[in-house]
Amino acid sequence: MTAIYSEKPWLKSYEDGVPSTIEVTKQPLHNMLEVSSVKYPDRPALVFKGREITYRELNQLADTVASALVANGFKKGDRAVIYMVNMPQFVISYYGILKAGGIVIATNPLYSERELEHQLADCGAETVFVMSLYYEKLKNVQQRGRTNIKRVIVTNIKEYLPFHLKFLFTLAKDRQEGHKVDLHPGDMWFQDLLANGEKAPAVDTTITGDDVAILQYTGGTTGVAKGAIGLHRNLVTNTHACRSWLTDVKLGDEVVLISIPLFHSFGLIVALSFGVLVGATCVLIPDPRDQGDVLGSINKYKPSIFPGVPSMYVAINNNPDVAEGKYDIKSIRVCISSSAPLLLETKMRFEELTGGKLMEGYGLTEAHVATHGNPIYGEYREGSIGLPFPGIDCRIVDPIGGKKEMQVGEIGELVIKSPSVMQGYWQMPTETTNALRDGWLFTGDIARMDQDGYFYIEDRKKDMIIAGGYNIYPREVEEVLLTHPAVMEVAVAGIPDPYRGESVKAWIVKIPGDETDAETIINWSKNYLAKYKYPRIIEFRDELPKTGVGKVLKRELIREESERK
Repeated sequence: MTAIYSEKPWLKSYEDGVPSTIEVTKQPLHNMLEVSSVKYPDRPALVFKGREITYRELNQLADTVASALVANGFKKGDRAVIYMVNMPQFVISYYGILKAGGIVIATNPLYSERELEHQLADCGAETVFVMSLYYEKLKNVQQRGRTNIKRVIVTNIKEYLPFHLKFLFTLAKDRQEGHKVDLHPGDMWFQDLLANGEKAPAVDTTITGDDVAILQYTGGTTGVAKGAIGLHRNLVTNTHACRSWLTDVKLGDEVVLISIPLFHSFGLIVALSFGVLVGATCVLIPDPRDQGDVLGSINKYKPSIFPGVPSMYVAINNNPDVAEGKYDIKSIRVCISSSAPLLLETKMRFEELTGGKLMEGYGLTEAHVATHGNPIYGEYREGSIGLPFPGIDCRIVDPIGGKKEMQVGEIGELVIKSPSVMQGYWQMPTETTNALRDGWLFTGDIARMDQDGYFYIEDRKKDMIIAGGYNIYPREVEEVLLTHPAVMEVAVAGIPDPYRGESVKAWIVKIPGDETDAETIINWSKNYLAKYKYPRIIEFRDELPKTGVGKVLKRELIREESERK
């Protein structure tokens, strides 16, 4: 059967109330905060360990940051990095930078110094908002002189804790865990920045939907870190598309649990921007692995919406305290799962425990961010990423030339056209040309579409590994491992992991006569790779399977691995 993609067969599968398209607005992203601060001024916008910040307060704090930045020479189009976990200072800095006309780069706190340095050097930012726990790592990078960093604003996580928790934190954790630091000359505390901003003139910079809002870094399909350029209107449009998918949203009455990291575009848009748009209370979780905090916050604050990745839901399903009824998690009405395949058993068990709906979706940084989702209350199809969101056009094309449209059920590359698609990669014209062709984003994912417009991801065009919701590019891991003196050859791939989705495995051929063991190499690699990237398993081999021209046959390694199960 021939697919007529232009007729958008997925529209017939939409739930009642979901529009077919989304109006593209010229309003900047922070306009949603300003509107909610007027509509819901006294409603808590953020909750952090019991400390509440209202929408009025959040908007005022963001204005103060913006004024302080501009008074200190920050100009429209300047880049600023946020280097911290989910905490109020992240959100305040984020909106403050946007209001100042700046471009936000949210960086991963798990990055090694090598990874951090690459991102800082590539984006060219002069300003960094950093959590004190990561301050010394940042200074180590800055002092090498390969970045443009000039302004460093430091914040301690305890600054927005309730008084009693702040006191206990100071006694038990502040210095012991590395949060208490002495600033280098020229650097500034966040609270001092706010004090300066209160005395500075209000910002009068004109910002529109056509201005750049973020550079969101992604490995793309090659493993080289690239900054996906997101305009304000790209992010605003996608936020409204996400809002339209939830047909029973209760404006000014939702509670969103934000345990998904805000340095990820999924967290920034599907959790934070969505929450701000609908006037929700956003409960911030700094460490998503802290099950006590996650479950305690669900029990106390009764979130209705919980975006996440499958490993988060698996952890709750398997938590014995949940099974024993020690936590009330029945408030959860809707969950949006992305970044890794959602198993049917995970969905069914979570829905049984909560009484809510767990919907699998799909997105990518280059599309800022969500593009597909299963209907929340409509038909769920196992293994499917669902239907394209309103305003998003999709095709399945041949994976070689990319021009021929495949028929219904045939496998090819998924390509997307949407008002939320990036403008390109920061300072990488060749990569931009490869990814964006005639207005279409080539995702690098191999997929198919059924007759009702449901899409299914069949494979990765490249060898990307998804572990715990994080994208890992084998080439990067291989290049690090090859610098170890014991390693002669290496191949890296993902192997199935019941909890994380996939785990990183490395097959290594050592230098003849070397006696280095696997644990030593794994521990060494932790110094050069983020925690989620280093190999969990190493297998030593005499040789790697190769083609006639010497290319390593990873599929043979993966096949051998699967046959052992």
